[in-house]
Amino acid sequence: MRPHIAAIYAYARVADDLADEGELPADERLKRLDAWRRRLHGAVIAEHTSGAPADDEDLIVAALAHSIRTCDLPIALFDDLLSAFEQDTMTTRYDSWTGVFDYCRRSANPIGRLVLRVAGCRDAVAEQSSDALCTALQLTNFWQDFGRDWRAGRLYVPRDVLTQCAADERELETGGGALSGAWTRALGECIRVAREQFDAGRAVCDRVAGRLRYELRATWLGGRTILDRADAMRGRLLVERPTLGSADLPGILWGAVRWPRG
Repeated sequence: MRPHIAAIYAYARVADDLADEGELPADERLKRLDAWRRRLHGAVIAEHTSGAPADDEDLIVAALAHSIRTCDLPIALFDDLLSAFEQDTMTTRYDSWTGVFDYCRRSANPIGRLVLRVAGCRDAVAEQSSDALCTALQLTNFWQDFGRDWRAGRLYVPRDVLTQCAADERELETGGGALSGAWTRALGECIRVAREQFDAGRAVCDRVAGRLRYELRATWLGGRTILDRADAMRGRLLVERPTLGSADLPGILWGAVRWPRG
């Protein structure tokens, strides 16, 4: 599995870098992302490369095209990833959970489905649960990076949650780092939604075999640990970022072994 997963990661890493080239205008980043998409489509159609790859990007595209053919990976999943990176260049606010979940469907869920495909899993229940786990991890990253994203001009808390909790963006500029009660309520609602996705994402950890089963369990446990820490420090998320440390590893590994099946 590892060479195929490495090829997927390398391709997505380049796309992420293209989307985050902040010195370039958005339209130029969009052009580069589209070119990156077209290079992959061309490599898959070509069936083989003519001559040696010219650079690292050629190697990445050639390796991923080989993985797509070998593992029967839907190229539409890579198109979804690229569309999410394109959205990152233009969208900084979301009106409702519908928009946030649609972003997660394209930015995170394809990775889980690709990993299952590489592992030879063609299980609809596993795929649906994987979607929930990937969405949960994406949401957790949003709340983990709440302050970092705000300072970069992005906010993933849906506007309808802000309205429901009477939270005002202007408070983030004047609050001095400590979040108001309205904002801690809004983040509490966001964390609750992420927990629901984690609950729905447990099943995939029991529907795969071998080493992947334990890796998914560890991923689930690590994500939930970060989410719990974000919940505990809701009022400080503008200036503090919950993380995992080496001291957390033994507990996560033990939890993956002692995992209670659902």
